[in-house]
Amino acid sequence: MTSADSRTSPGSPGSPAGRPRRRPSWASRNYVLLTVSAGVTNLGSNGSLVAAAFAVLEAGGDAGDVGLVAAARTLPLVLFLLIGGAVADRLPRHHVMVAANALNCLSQAAFAVLVLAGDPQLWQMMALTALGGTAHAFFSPAAEGMLLSSVEGEQAARAFAVFRMSMQSAAMGGAALGGAMVAVLGPGWVLAVDAAAFAVAGALRSFLDVSHIPAREPGGGMLADLREGWREFAGRPWLWAIVVQFAVANALIGAAQSVYGPLVARDSLGGAGPWGLALAVFGAGTVAGAVLMMRWKPRRLLFAGTLCVFPLALPAAALAVPVPVAVLCLVMFVTGLAEEVFGVNWMTALHQEIPEDKLSRVAAYDWFGSVAMLPLAMALAGPAETAFGRTASLWGCAALITLVTAAALCVPDVRNLTRRTKQVTREQAQETLAQGELKSTGS
Repeated sequence: MTSADSRTSPGSPGSPAGRPRRRPSWASRNYVLLTVSAGVTNLGSNGSLVAAAFAVLEAGGDAGDVGLVAAARTLPLVLFLLIGGAVADRLPRHHVMVAANALNCLSQAAFAVLVLAGDPQLWQMMALTALGGTAHAFFSPAAEGMLLSSVEGEQAARAFAVFRMSMQSAAMGGAALGGAMVAVLGPGWVLAVDAAAFAVAGALRSFLDVSHIPAREPGGGMLADLREGWREFAGRPWLWAIVVQFAVANALIGAAQSVYGPLVARDSLGGAGPWGLALAVFGAGTVAGAVLMMRWKPRRLLFAGTLCVFPLALPAAALAVPVPVAVLCLVMFVTGLAEEVFGVNWMTALHQEIPEDKLSRVAAYDWFGSVAMLPLAMALAGPAETAFGRTASLWGCAALITLVTAAALCVPDVRNLTRRTKQVTREQAQETLAQGELKSTGS
């Protein structure tokens, strides 16, 4: 919690006497706003992922078309992420977030109208999805920097776990609701709900306070900012090793679950409803993982986290068989739990190691590496199915995810980065010193 927030939080020393504490000391006002707004957008966005895939299929598209629409979102995300990170470290981050939410709202609303009106064209769906990806490129670095700067101290890991738990709970509900709504009402209404969610979240984020973040000194321009962010990124082996790992793993996971998953669901599992249920159970697993991480604090952050990346290969293997819906749900639960263990440890490492004024730029390089190969994987998923078959393609995804995770563990800094067990703020140090002086005077 920032010093500004500590003076105004209910139950803090600066609040009126006798007022009960309404939230934990680490949950600043910014943190609460970020958590609530992220939950709102996740509720809509996870339903819209199901809706977009089935909108393409209902319009007569095939695996290649589903992959092209998914790639249309990720390509501008890759192109603009580094610029988005530099912008977020220069401008007030909440302004960047609100503007991005507004663009997401408009693009999803137009997508919904297009689908509800009937006979959407592939190029139209790709164009609107690309607008959403562009907004995401500016939003993600700003949001991650804002979240990492909203907490401090030993409770940071718990704060990140609660944040991710709220996000994943919303994702679980959104996926289940989205799958059910697609089955009953069609994908257009799910896209409309997502547009409304972005509008609500943008309104909440407009109330974020950035007064605690020091003003950035005028620098040498955008290119200088990008170079500085690159030096911060490239100088930390644990950082670039994990990002390279996820550049490959995320691409394969995206192809397996965003392209092949709906097709396997349509052909073998019973359609959108069971697939939405499986995604919802994945969300339940992430909630369980967040609950676990509220208590478990492994000393070697990234070693524990990277071990939990191996189960991310399981959904591709399960879809390759394909297993019954009940078994797929169990696999998705375990995968969600493991992913959340990694996610909390990863955020804690970034919060612990990266200077505040470089958070968004480092986050942009993180995001860039993590999604750089997604457009290629999405676009090639259909041709790969034609060339090798869907089953072989899914087994290949599972094998490569396992291989790159094992490679990341070969980097010493990934195995050895340790948690800082004690972080003392300036205010806490001053308070401790004052208490010591009072005791010495009294004796």
